[in-house]
Amino acid sequence: MGKQSETQQRRPHALVFPFPLQGHVIPTVHLAINLASRGFTVTFVNTHSIHHRTSKASSSHNHNQHDIFAAVRQKGLDIRYTTVSDGLPVEYDRSLNQSQFMGSLLHVLSAHVEELVEKLVKQVVPPITCLIADTFFVWPSVVAKKFGLPYVSFWTEPALVFSLYYHMHLLKINRHFASHDKREDMIEYIPGVKAIHPKDMMSYLQEDNTSTVVHQMIYKAFDDVRAADFVLCNTVEELEPNTIAALQAQTRFYAIGPIFPLGFTKSTVPTSLWSESDCTHWFHSKPHASVLYISFGSFAHIAKQDLAEIAHGISLSNVNFVWVIRPDIVSSEDQHPLPVGFEESVGERGMIIPWCTQIEVLTHPAIGGFLTHCGWNSILESIWSHIPLLCFPLLTDQFTNRKLVVDDWKIGFNLCDPSGPITRGKVSENVNRLMDGRSREELKTAIREVKKILEDALTTNGSSEKNLECFINDLNAQVFGSGGPHA
Repeated sequence: MGKQSETQQRRPHALVFPFPLQGHVIPTVHLAINLASRGFTVTFVNTHSIHHRTSKASSSHNHNQHDIFAAVRQKGLDIRYTTVSDGLPVEYDRSLNQSQFMGSLLHVLSAHVEELVEKLVKQVVPPITCLIADTFFVWPSVVAKKFGLPYVSFWTEPALVFSLYYHMHLLKINRHFASHDKREDMIEYIPGVKAIHPKDMMSYLQEDNTSTVVHQMIYKAFDDVRAADFVLCNTVEELEPNTIAALQAQTRFYAIGPIFPLGFTKSTVPTSLWSESDCTHWFHSKPHASVLYISFGSFAHIAKQDLAEIAHGISLSNVNFVWVIRPDIVSSEDQHPLPVGFEESVGERGMIIPWCTQIEVLTHPAIGGFLTHCGWNSILESIWSHIPLLCFPLLTDQFTNRKLVVDDWKIGFNLCDPSGPITRGKVSENVNRLMDGRSREELKTAIREVKKILEDALTTNGSSEKNLECFINDLNAQVFGSGGPHA
């Protein structure tokens, strides 16, 4: 065997599967680029549906419609790209039919994945050496075992959220979850987690009906992750030290966040499911730090009545704002969810768009605050951009993320009382409080400290950088033996 092909045979090759929601695809894309820049070959697998939507949304920007990583490969990184069926027709409305979508991911996707992995394992050079898949999938450890691959689970949310799911059995035993006589007192027995109120757990752990498709998926996924060889997490050790230390006592857990595009600028890889509007010209007409950015993420729906109260509150507040109202924010069947006359009433001080490049918006000098659903990507990007947060969680980990932002790190506050109704008066009051100079300065002082933690983690001797190197060394030792990939 020639020296060249021998070297290629000894090169790590990761097969990467992001969960098919935009908030999961984005960090997985940047993890793939990061690994490729460290000598990995990567084969990245989107679902047909995600590929179809990102291609459609980015078509006006002359991206290669068949290969989202074309621009990255021109820079010399070996990232290949393919797609797989999630079991539903490409045009099927997954937003309107979320249960059916999750059901397909739970029951059908694995057969398509197995078929693809079998083909790739036989064909590609260098050979596949590990499977990296989102923790929420229910099949990775089984597929990895079948083809003799180490399984690397990728968790795109905070370690606190991982830990609560990982210890669901303790929550059940102690009647804080899945119990007909559910306790409402503080939870004080999760390893490495300081006392937490049940209302600060993820929405799925607060629900009375714990037999839904999503619950089935969570149970199976967190059974499956116990068989993972490694867990990578998009967080920072210094942000969640006790939780991470407790997890490391039970599994090989590496905090490697925040995972951002290089230089924290718009990615060359299209990941957006909607066409992105450019607000730059409008921003230039607004004073420094005078604009409130409003976005409730890419997945969760909002009740029409709540949206109306928020709109009326924004109108009353008199602040400048840019508001992302994605086409299915209430339902894909409701094309005009805002109150009649709202846009006319706010006039020039408001801009309403279907989607945007969030990093570009958050880093614009005109932005002074972010009214957010508390998705984890949004929180990390906001901290990096030094923008205080106004929190309105809607679903899943967002309630737990809100606790970190408001109660633990004090870098934002609540839009309304989390246990009370949403009222336009409260919305207006808190928007003004966020955008007011004095309150914002206090929040910005706290954000400065948290941002420094993120920045330090990514330096050469930072915890996340060292953890990623440690993971790569541990993985290579498992795959190639102690000599590593290029011995």
